[in-house]
Amino acid sequence: MRSSAAARRYARALFSIAQEEAGIGEVKDELAQFSALLEQHAELHKALFQPLHPAAERRTVLIGVCERLRLRPSVRNFFTFLVDKRRLVDFEGIREEYERLADEAAGRKKASVISAAPLGERDRERLERALSARTGGVVELDVDVDPSLIGGVIAKVGALVFDGSLRTQLNQLRASLTKGH
Repeated sequence: MRSSAAARRYARALFSIAQEEAGIGEVKDELAQFSALLEQHAELHKALFQPLHPAAERRTVLIGVCERLRLRPSVRNFFTFLVDKRRLVDFEGIREEYERLADEAAGRKKASVISAAPLGERDRERLERALSARTGGVVELDVDVDPSLIGGVIAKVGALVFDGSLRTQLNQLRASLTKGH
C-alpha cells in the first residue's frame, strides 16, 4: 500500500512524539500489534472504520482496545486524534510510513527481492550481507518468487536496483549478439 501525503504527515508527527519519548521501537511494535488485532477481528475493524458509527462511539471502543493492549498514552491519544479528524482510515499508510521512518532511524533498509525460486536460509543470509555491504546499512529482505526469471535474483533497495537475473543476462547477451559485438 502506498501511503497518502496525509498519512506521511501523521506518521512523521507520531515519529516526532516517539523520538521525544525515546520510544521509537516501542511505538512501532504497538502499531504492529494494533494492526494485527484489526486483521484478526473484522467486526472490530468495521466498528472503528465505518463512519456509520458515531465518532464518540468509535473513540470509546478505541480507548478500550488501547487499554486492553496496554498501549502507551501517546499512541492512544494519537488514535483518538485520528478518529476526531476522520483520519483513522489512513492507519495502514501511517503505520507503513512510521515503520519506514523507524527503520531508517535505526539504519535498517528493506530490500524487495524477486527470486526465481525460494531462497534457502544460507542464500538469504549471503544476500543480506552482500546488500548490507553494498548499501552501507542493515538490510532486511522481503522475498517474492517469480519463476519467469529462470534463475538469479533482482533486488531493490530504495532507488538502487541490482539485477542478477538469468533473464536479464540472456536479454543483454541477445542484444549484444544482434548488434554484432
